[in-house]
Amino acid sequence: MRKLIVLSLGLPLCAAAALADVSSSEAKRLSEAASVVRELRAAPDKGIPEDLWNRAECVAVVPGVKKAAFIIGGEFGKGVMSCRAGQNWSAPIFLELQKGSAGFQIGAEQVDLVLLIMNRKGVDKLLENKVTLGADASVAAGPVGRAASAATDARLTAEMLAYSRAKCAFAGINLSGGVMRPDKDANEHAYGASVAARDVLFTTNVATPAAAQAFVRTLQEESRATTGRK
Repeated sequence: MRKLIVLSLGLPLCAAAALADVSSSEAKRLSEAASVVRELRAAPDKGIPEDLWNRAECVAVVPGVKKAAFIIGGEFGKGVMSCRAGQNWSAPIFLELQKGSAGFQIGAEQVDLVLLIMNRKGVDKLLENKVTLGADASVAAGPVGRAASAATDARLTAEMLAYSRAKCAFAGINLSGGVMRPDKDANEHAYGASVAARDVLFTTNVATPAAAQAFVRTLQEESRATTGRK
């Protein structure tokens, strides 16, 4: 009888763990984010400067932002973010980007966004319930090109540097006024309701979901590539 009681008590825990999974839409988000990062590697003279990439605390990618969403001012982007963990990268968390007023390149129907979060202070702000870019956290359009200089005061002191990609070309973009926050539902699907976003990014206790491994591996490959080019 005692053994039966122990087994029955264990069932709810197993069931709760089984609920933590990545949905097909979240897996697609991770796959598209990995493709955006790979595009950086394919165009080394038109991408993010190596010194900024190597200094970034975390990288957030919001793939496939639609042009019309900027016009209506509603929710317009869902992305993912991973942070450095020594020589590796953490399991990613899911993000939402809302109410942006940033301008697209003329004629662009779809834009991918990349944010470099340059210090832990910027990361901490991003993990709050919501952060208004440019008001709660400083953000600047990032310089383009592997050897580009980041010598302006705004770029040196900004907590986040923002980039856009349209038609295979990268450019800095002003995201001031946009609101970014963790995607609570997606993070619960991936890791369970009891796991905090900070635990995913800054501890070694949270395993990377299978669907996220390609994104994390791509970040690691890009980091090794920039180190090798020094």
